[in-house]
Amino acid sequence: MTSPIDDLVTVRDYLRYVSSQFSASLLYYGHGTDNVWDEAVQLVMRSLHLPLENNTLFLDARLTREERELIISRMRRRIEERVPLAYLLGEAWFMGLPFNVDERVLVPRSPIGELIERGLQPWLGDLPVERILDLCTGSGCIGIGAATVFEGANVDLADISADALEVAASNIALHELQDRVRTVQSDVFSGIEGRYDVILSNPPYVDADDLAGMPDEFRHEPELGLAAGVDGLDIAHRIIAEAANHLNPGGLLIVEVGNSWVALDQAYPDLPITWLDFENGGDGVFVITADDLRQWQGRS
Repeated sequence: MTSPIDDLVTVRDYLRYVSSQFSASLLYYGHGTDNVWDEAVQLVMRSLHLPLENNTLFLDARLTREERELIISRMRRRIEERVPLAYLLGEAWFMGLPFNVDERVLVPRSPIGELIERGLQPWLGDLPVERILDLCTGSGCIGIGAATVFEGANVDLADISADALEVAASNIALHELQDRVRTVQSDVFSGIEGRYDVILSNPPYVDADDLAGMPDEFRHEPELGLAAGVDGLDIAHRIIAEAANHLNPGGLLIVEVGNSWVALDQAYPDLPITWLDFENGGDGVFVITADDLRQWQGRS
């Protein structure tokens, strides 16, 4: 791949060039963007620390050689190594908020964010929310997002991975939430104490077949955050079995299991869960109340 550094000068030039190179490559888009143009805009503009919107003022700005070299370097790694863009930038966006990310955590992309932005309605009703648990937190994006919506709640970000919790802690500091949000190292519920009004979880849920067939971009993400056994439910089984012991009366359990939702439905035909629909895409997220979960356990 020849270097265009001496021929391309402006932001507009690089948006066009990167888009063309991405279009000619067999890339997978699914870590924050879903098309060539958005991926190119994000790479170019965020490499220059420029806004993703309302940025037309900068399109004809001339770039320094250092800036041009950085864009080309990141573009090449995206194409040749299939590194997700979020890892190249060191940031991802979730619920309109920036988060630090690297290869110790999955790239944020859960549809649960849309539900949080709606205040967990209509499922939450008028239940006051004082404690929230983000189980299998990774970067902390779900729990931190919830903390920005439920401004009076204390939030625990739990994960088995010490590396992931370091990233989550950096995001707590980034959003200046140290007074209400903390990290907890825990293998599912093993290190969790007390009860919560809401438990949110995007645990590992990729089954063995899906894991084997994933695009190369996913090879850069930690397998610990993806793989969940033959049917994708290794962690979900444990969450369903133990969550009632950590929920207050009237509380909610919300869990994402992605493509493994079919296996979960088959494994728990009598579990009174509701599968959620999302305006912005995504599926495989269920909600169940603490009361329904306890009643189901009493019958099982």
